[in-house]
Amino acid sequence: MTIDVWMQHPTLRFLGHDMLSSLRRWTGGAMPENDVEVPIEVTVKSMDDAGVDVGLLSAWRGPGGLDLVSNDEVAAWVGKYPNRFAGLATVDLDHPVAAIRELRSRVRADGFVGLRVVPWLWGLPPTDRRYYPLFAECVELGVPFCTQVGHTGPMRRSETGRPIPYIDEVALDFPELMIVCGHVGYPWTEEMVAVARKHPNVYIDTSAYTTKRLPEELVRFMRTGTGQRKVLFGTNYPMIGHRHALDGLDDLGLSDEAEAAYLHGNAERVFKLSR
Repeated sequence: MTIDVWMQHPTLRFLGHDMLSSLRRWTGGAMPENDVEVPIEVTVKSMDDAGVDVGLLSAWRGPGGLDLVSNDEVAAWVGKYPNRFAGLATVDLDHPVAAIRELRSRVRADGFVGLRVVPWLWGLPPTDRRYYPLFAECVELGVPFCTQVGHTGPMRRSETGRPIPYIDEVALDFPELMIVCGHVGYPWTEEMVAVARKHPNVYIDTSAYTTKRLPEELVRFMRTGTGQRKVLFGTNYPMIGHRHALDGLDDLGLSDEAEAAYLHGNAERVFKLSR
């Protein structure tokens, strides 16, 4: 079984936004560009072709009403393929009370399994006061907070992606909060590994990196007893296709137990997914 913990089904709003032009360059035009909405079946096929069983679909929201992939759209896709998808909610940080209500509703009514906020999209690190009520609500709801660490692909400031101090400080303030840090933290991967070692509830996902491009310091961590429990598979689809992301898995040198934990076991535990 394989679970992808970071993916989004691309809407036209998502594909067409100027900030993603650099990602189109990186992917060599692999991201589709047209004036017709991409059917959800395209994403299902990408998963099928690579043997990926379940994907966590992210909604995307930014300041000023920037709604690139809405919670309603994610809920509809999950409703159409409930055995293949689970949802990660987005919220508006500029309206904290409404954000808490939205998160609570999506988890309780729609079965979403976490909250994802991309700090560079907001220009606000996770230590900003606007996040803190949401962290408390995640703890109460029993769902993880998912975020991005490392530099940004889009032409936005990367500073918000530093594991130290930001993730370290949040984990100290909210020791019960499950934090899943996507995009491995490069060029601060050593920092990210250190923070994951230090805090019991901090995890790393490998989204935005193919298996062959994973930093060596992360691969070494995955081979350890602690790292075996702390790293989750992710793609950042559609920027990276599922088959391409998994190519080279056998070369990581993971034990059978570590590989199973990486591909599905850790995700099942952290996001409370049932088979």
